[in-house]
Amino acid sequence: MDLVPHPDSPHSDTNDNGGVGSSAPGLLLSPSASSASSPAGGGGGAASSALASPSRYESQKRRDWNTFGQYLRNHRPPLSLARCSGAHVLEFLRYLDQFGKTKVHTPACPFFGHPSPPAPCPCPLRQAWGSLDALVGRLRAAYEENGGRPENNPFGARAVRLYLREVRDHQSRARGVSYEKKKRKKVPAPPHPVPAAVISASSSVASSPHDGNGHSHHHHYEHHHHHQMPPPPPPPGAAA
Repeated sequence: MDLVPHPDSPHSDTNDNGGVGSSAPGLLLSPSASSASSPAGGGGGAASSALASPSRYESQKRRDWNTFGQYLRNHRPPLSLARCSGAHVLEFLRYLDQFGKTKVHTPACPFFGHPSPPAPCPCPLRQAWGSLDALVGRLRAAYEENGGRPENNPFGARAVRLYLREVRDHQSRARGVSYEKKKRKKVPAPPHPVPAAVISASSSVASSPHDGNGHSHHHHYEHHHHHQMPPPPPPPGAAA
């Protein structure tokens, strides 16, 4: 899809996919690209277009990639993708802030840290952290899909990760919201059931009159009782 500059195109902070729609100013689909993407007409053409249409994620990723490519071409001096680094990605993300629609309160604002301000304030609008994080993820995937090497991926640079973390922490404090994922409570695993065969065997052993050697306890008692020594005779003085 070709993109051409247009000075009066609208901008939006996020779209249904959590991405930055029309992020760069004045980027618009050219008429040739729009006509090429429309179905040729006829039932068969509409059916094949429906089957070949990409997912919403893929469509958003393609739009983001085209927007970033337009940004590189408008860069002064123009910047090639091979020379793009994490620093250029940070420039792009900061550049998008001017089109954001998320209110981020400054520390001097009385509504700093208030999740639901009761009145308007002059604090700036910024791109939401969630939108930037999702955008970087899509561009990171698109970079490698378009021939970039993973080890040279500027969207995976450490500086970009640190920047996103700073934006998340700052917006969390300024807006009074938490971006931390709730940890699920671990449910203790139920005890392993004892097989019925083991229970049956143990109960039969406990009820059996035999010992471990197969001998009867009753016979063993009678055996010892039968060989009991007689009591000693009384002393001679006791008889008198």
